[in-house]
Amino acid sequence: MSTSIQAIRGMHDILPAEADLWEQFETTVRDWLRTYAYLPIRMPLVEPTPLFSRAIGEVTDIVEKEMYSFLDREGGEHLTLRPEGTASCVRAVLQHNLLYDGPKRLWYMGPMFRHERPQKGRTRQFHQVGVEALGFAGPDVDAEQIAMCARLWDDLGLTGIRLEINTLGQSAERAQHRAALIAYFEQHHDQLDAEAQRRLHANPLRLLDSKNPAMQSLIEAAPKLIDFLGAESLKHFDDLQQLLKDAIIPYRINPRLVRGLDYYNLTVFEWVSDELGAQGTVCAGGRYDGLIEQLGGKPAPGCGFAMGIERLLMLWQTQGNSNEPETPDAYLVHQGEDAARFAFRIAERMRDAGFAIQLHCGGGSFKSQMKKADASGAAVALIVGADETLSNEVSVKQLRNTGDEPVAQTRVSFDQLAEHLGELFFPMDDDDGSL
Repeated sequence: MSTSIQAIRGMHDILPAEADLWEQFETTVRDWLRTYAYLPIRMPLVEPTPLFSRAIGEVTDIVEKEMYSFLDREGGEHLTLRPEGTASCVRAVLQHNLLYDGPKRLWYMGPMFRHERPQKGRTRQFHQVGVEALGFAGPDVDAEQIAMCARLWDDLGLTGIRLEINTLGQSAERAQHRAALIAYFEQHHDQLDAEAQRRLHANPLRLLDSKNPAMQSLIEAAPKLIDFLGAESLKHFDDLQQLLKDAIIPYRINPRLVRGLDYYNLTVFEWVSDELGAQGTVCAGGRYDGLIEQLGGKPAPGCGFAMGIERLLMLWQTQGNSNEPETPDAYLVHQGEDAARFAFRIAERMRDAGFAIQLHCGGGSFKSQMKKADASGAAVALIVGADETLSNEVSVKQLRNTGDEPVAQTRVSFDQLAEHLGELFFPMDDDDGSL
């Protein structure tokens, strides 16, 4: 006996009841991004593997362990399901020369893929909203993107999300810090775990992000990057902080915030919640001024962030937000062959008038159909039998009684039905407002 085929571990179906919540979130996001004049862009799910190894960094968890990579059967090209969106977005911008007429504000939304151990708030196929501002060098864009996030939390009614910021300086400053880190950790080599020892010379900055409890005191005493920053980098960070203070956005400087991608410089930030357990970061980003040149373009600055949709929806529901599923305005029941044809015409005409109509399909008695009409959540049942069909009329029954009065049922001509439904759903006040 064959077994049923199931979804891949760590990749989940989004069923209709939950999908309604996603639709509400996505609508809010699109409206929010429009207020900041960001334009949508859509990139392929599959990209050349070197795009991510060059952009993200060879010695990162994503490239070393987590990417879904494979060899194309036809051309032998190494391909990867995108693990993040920034590299893909920058590749598209360069390929289509989108910066030829000036800076761009872009956004995208869709699935990303990482082969991680599935757990709460971390899946192998996950969804992100990504925001990228390309061609803007100043801290004003950094601050604007942070303010954007604060506004979205307010639009969604989310609370308790705190902001952490840091600066990674420029590459030459990081090189000095890197040398100091290597020298420091080499002095304490016996206290490093196997992963830290492996990464010490390839990417010592990642040691600062270690979650190993045994290494925390050692990491706390490590050289701080801010002590190696020059005047220009410090001014960028100071100006950012001033803009955040002007916007009354609370923040905490976290010197251990380094992000897991190698392309960042200067500003990095995370929005974190304590209500999601270990996976508390709901949004993260920063500045990546060298990435465009690194991927073959003319030097140009960049700044962006990404937020995990699954984690934000988990937080939304944790904080008491429930999803009310969409229901039709009316459920159309009918019986008999002629009535079925008439009902089909009615449904299309009412949809033309802007009403959401669920047409009963599959037969059944009036009694069974009315049970389904009530279960649908519709406010009104439209009833068509032999009598209504002959007289070109429709019986309208209200399914939701709002008071002590009995549920009303009336009969309306086909040509007057749209007007009648409009009066039911959008009743006019007896007072016309005249003086």
